[in-house]
Amino acid sequence: MRGKSGKAGGRRKALGRWLTEHRWPARSVPRLRAGAVPRPPAGLRLSVRARRSRLTSWPVLRLPRTRRVQRRLAQGLMAACVLALVPATWMRLESGDRVGTTAEAPAREVAVVFGAGLWKGRPTPYLAHRLDAAAELYRTGKVKVVLVTGDNSRVEYDEPDAMRTYLTGRGVPDERIVSDYAGFDSWDSCVRAKKIFGVDRAVLVSQGFHIHRAVTLCRSAGIDAYGVGVDEPRDATWYYGGARELAASGKAALDALLRPDPRFLGPEEQGVTEALAAGGR
Repeated sequence: MRGKSGKAGGRRKALGRWLTEHRWPARSVPRLRAGAVPRPPAGLRLSVRARRSRLTSWPVLRLPRTRRVQRRLAQGLMAACVLALVPATWMRLESGDRVGTTAEAPAREVAVVFGAGLWKGRPTPYLAHRLDAAAELYRTGKVKVVLVTGDNSRVEYDEPDAMRTYLTGRGVPDERIVSDYAGFDSWDSCVRAKKIFGVDRAVLVSQGFHIHRAVTLCRSAGIDAYGVGVDEPRDATWYYGGARELAASGKAALDALLRPDPRFLGPEEQGVTEALAAGGR
């Protein structure tokens, strides 16, 4: 016990000597008014600031303090939200009563199925659900030909052929399926369906969060379109798709207004005409 207390006392004495040796010189301490807080010398202040600058190297986001600036910031955020919602709202109004289920879909010769990605060379669950709906439309006699449109910009990535394989496995004859290998986005798919494959009237198949945009774009491209919205569980993918629509609706509104040519147009093809003729034999 004595050894321990002796060591502790030695530490206290050493600390007292160090504080005495390193205290500020009297001449460097300015005279202070009563109640004032003393400040360290300028050299010490600089060293503290230097240490803080090293510790807080990341920029600090400071909110505006004045109410006027805060109000302007809030108004700007509200305006941005409104601008983001306007295109999506317009597309829902434009599609109107042209969206329903497979049972409510009118009889049309062609169904257009939009690509939704592949996983290990096979359709993703969302794309598979679209193809299931298209196969049901064919089985019930609502459509005679299925036009699958997707991305084949790379050799190792072929949405249309994967969609064709899936449909034939669900009972749709291969000769009733037509592939569009340059459907890089919804606008390209709609324009190519009209200009390349000669589709004038069609049933479009996609998820509910996308079908309103698809119907609006295809109508802008000159197709009398009706949309089948495939139901999906409200999972993370569904919420991601809904959020993505807000961003995509702005581009879609510009496409519908400006009507640009697709990324790849190419010559006209007779695939849909030949498939319809084969079905009539």
